[in-house]
Amino acid sequence: MLTDTLRLCLFPLLMAFAAWSDLFTMTISNRVSLILIAGFALLAALIGMNGAQILSHVGAGALVLAVTFTFFACGWIGGGDAKLAAATALWLGFDPLMNYLLYASLFGGALTLLLLRFRTLPLPEAVSGQEWVLRLHNAKSGVPYGIALAAAALAVYPSTVWMRPLGL
Repeated sequence: MLTDTLRLCLFPLLMAFAAWSDLFTMTISNRVSLILIAGFALLAALIGMNGAQILSHVGAGALVLAVTFTFFACGWIGGGDAKLAAATALWLGFDPLMNYLLYASLFGGALTLLLLRFRTLPLPEAVSGQEWVLRLHNAKSGVPYGIALAAAALAVYPSTVWMRPLGL
């Protein structure tokens, strides 16, 4: 029962929280990534994931961490985005990783285009006092890419090892 609850809820809830947080604050707390890492370790043990499978998932996370921190160092993405993408890759492993990266790119591109368009429009008076709206509307602000990363993760999650029936 606990295992099924964790498989069904932990990852999706953390992804939703990361997207929400990035939308409203333009930050993703380190706690989200740390809870994802701890949750992976706990759930891997609970479902009996073998050492080779765990190492494969760790390898996916490490690879994405190396690439995304290079992107962060170049100023292309935020540090929270880099850590979230790596923790997500840890959960996903290599099998759905390319689909995740493809979806993240497509969702991120769409989000960026929508945000650029939004920034050209005048703000309605009803929301002009909302700090998070002003931040999103500011052309000097970045893009809350955690939204795209979370949406992509949720799109591929049903095809992961975590959603397969246990014992198969």
